[in-house]
Amino acid sequence: MTSSTIHPSAIISPTAQIGQGTTIGPYAIVGEQVVIGKNCHIDAHAIIHSHVRMGEQNRVHANAVIGGSPQDLSFNPALTSWVEIGDHNEFREGVTISRATRENEATRIGNHCFFMNNAHVAHDCLVGNHNIFATSATLGGHVQVGDRVFFGGGAMVHQFCRIGSFAMIAGVIGIRKDVLPYTLIGGSPVRHYRLNTIGLRRAGISGERYKALSRAFRCLKENKPLSDLSNTAEIAHLKEWLNAVSKRGIYGFIDTGKIKDAD
Repeated sequence: MTSSTIHPSAIISPTAQIGQGTTIGPYAIVGEQVVIGKNCHIDAHAIIHSHVRMGEQNRVHANAVIGGSPQDLSFNPALTSWVEIGDHNEFREGVTISRATRENEATRIGNHCFFMNNAHVAHDCLVGNHNIFATSATLGGHVQVGDRVFFGGGAMVHQFCRIGSFAMIAGVIGIRKDVLPYTLIGGSPVRHYRLNTIGLRRAGISGERYKALSRAFRCLKENKPLSDLSNTAEIAHLKEWLNAVSKRGIYGFIDTGKIKDAD
């Protein structure tokens, strides 16, 4: 098994654990009690602050900063909190991920996420799997993100919002309420306007599963219950998501007129 490769100019805490096959580039900094899994790549000038735990095959590009203190004026820097990252994630240049604000809590990133340059995830966020953050997309504190969400460039999400799985968010907009799973959202004012058809079909959600979601979307637009719909996995998830507590409220709908979801 290949041992880790660390450039002589990198600064690595003696308490850090570096996995087999991991490479760390020039002038990178890895802080105390950091855990980096196997076959990761930490580029030049990247900073991995103390109390970051990272899985396998992640790549942190130049000048990214993972695990910095929360941008919260009430935060006590002596408090121990974490950033926890899964496997197969990529953090491009200038990405910043803040650690949590509460003792022994963590900001969490799942697996297979891609963060383009200058994206930001604030303290106490929970980010699922297979999400894409375009350039400068930003999450405020305590935001919850499902799986397979796409954030357009410059999109900004207010603290405590929930972003449902398979949603697609337009670029250069501010999100101040919860975003329904499976939908496209944008406009001014911001509203849901249809299902994320392409994203759903790329994920293999088609046929009767897609038709059930299309009917559910129409029911929600018309303020009708979902109780009569086929209880596919997607409908069950949607019902559970709608029944969860929302601190910000949920966005409504644009009247699409002649536009409707294809069956």
